[in-house]
Amino acid sequence: MAPVHGIRPNAAQFTLQLLQVFLVGSLVGMTRTVLPELAESDFGLTAGSFLALATFVVVFGLVKALLNLFAGSLSDRWGRRRVLIAGWVSALPIPLLILYGPSWGWIILATVFLGINQGLSWSMALNSKLDLAHARQRGLVNGFNEFAGYGGVAIAGMLSAVAVHALGARTGLFIFTLAIIVLALLIVLAAVRETRPWAMLHQGNPTIEPIGMRALFAYASWKNRSLQALNQAGLVEKFTDAMVWLFFPVFFMAKGLSLVASGSLIAIYGVVWGAGQLITGPLSDRIGRTIMIVGGMWLCGLGVVAVSLSHSIGLWGLELALIGIGMAMLYPTLGAAVADQAEPAQRASILGIYRFWRDLGYAVGGVLLGLTAQWSGGIVLPFWLVGLSMAASGLWVAVVVNKNQ
Repeated sequence: MAPVHGIRPNAAQFTLQLLQVFLVGSLVGMTRTVLPELAESDFGLTAGSFLALATFVVVFGLVKALLNLFAGSLSDRWGRRRVLIAGWVSALPIPLLILYGPSWGWIILATVFLGINQGLSWSMALNSKLDLAHARQRGLVNGFNEFAGYGGVAIAGMLSAVAVHALGARTGLFIFTLAIIVLALLIVLAAVRETRPWAMLHQGNPTIEPIGMRALFAYASWKNRSLQALNQAGLVEKFTDAMVWLFFPVFFMAKGLSLVASGSLIAIYGVVWGAGQLITGPLSDRIGRTIMIVGGMWLCGLGVVAVSLSHSIGLWGLELALIGIGMAMLYPTLGAAVADQAEPAQRASILGIYRFWRDLGYAVGGVLLGLTAQWSGGIVLPFWLVGLSMAASGLWVAVVVNKNQ
């Protein structure tokens, strides 16, 4: 049967791809909630070892960024399904490294494989859904995708905190991560189809000249001013997520909260972020991308600073919800804005370049936040660094993208 675009006629495959990204998000959600606790309980890294704690975020960001860069071009040549399978196969060592690793270096190695899985599998789940949908549904697709992925991050993060409390950090993570990886592989091998034919059907000009990856990278990174602004916004917004991942658990537990209470608070951020994208993604199709991106950047920056100034669980919950709303506004909209400016035959590669810069923000943010915390002797100053960076980045988008649209 010939490919037909639209979410409804491709509902079965679209749902399977949503499940894939939910499982990818679940895998990282489990690790991001528990690894700071594992670092202290099993490897003796204290909250004062800021740079050592930051290593897993930095490594994750670098690996995922590089895989994002090449995943798009690989899938344009080899197909989405093969790259998706490779992503899940690369995740198989993770549970064993967590269970048996005798030193923090082994956990960092597990983070390398986690970054490979994220870079390949999340990218392919998104690209496949964009292939299947109409061009006018890109905001909706990104909203669905990020809802599923960050819903998985939030739910798995909360459940893993409970599991670790009952079973211990290593055993709890081993059981859950192994179950997710095996389930995801079985689904993709048994039921997921290749969507490259749908991507080619989007291409309205079949005679378009192919562009090499080097030239495409230069075009997307600095020659096209709008893409440059969107790429830097993607990089800077990861400062917020790195802050939540790296310092929020430390901050809340330093305030006397348990791991379960801290994980539940952080889950508010993930749930609001994930669910909100069901609204913000399609809303950006109607009212435009720029206003959503800029407003989201500024809300996140405000919320991060507010957390550092508050002293009660109620206020922290509201502020984490505010950060989640901001991320819901900017996150799917950035991806949709990049896709708007890409030829369908090159869209996976352009999105891969954007995702490279975006996830490089984990590494850049992790280093900057770790150095700032180490230099200042605490974690208050990094909150302000993130808040000001988000404000400045949003202003860049407001000026440049509006001018070039």
